[in-house]
Amino acid sequence: MLNPSQLEEMAKKIAEAIPQGMGAMPKGLEEQVKAILSRSFEKMDLVSRQEFDIQTGVLAKTRQKLEALEKAVSELEANKK
Repeated sequence: MLNPSQLEEMAKKIAEAIPQGMGAMPKGLEEQVKAILSRSFEKMDLVSRQEFDIQTGVLAKTRQKLEALEKAVSELEANKK
């Protein structure tokens, strides 16, 4: 999940994107945007980049082990014949 500083940064960028001609930004708008973003991201069931990278590493190791096991089984089957 995104950390609070990332949510704040996104909320600031959204607030800055509001055209100046629309007048002053109401107080609390940034906090409302942060809350909306936070709820939306929670519904999306996102993972952090760190968690994604860890799982990618686990998958790579698992794939290597699977390939080694497949090779060992093939060798055993070849010796059995």
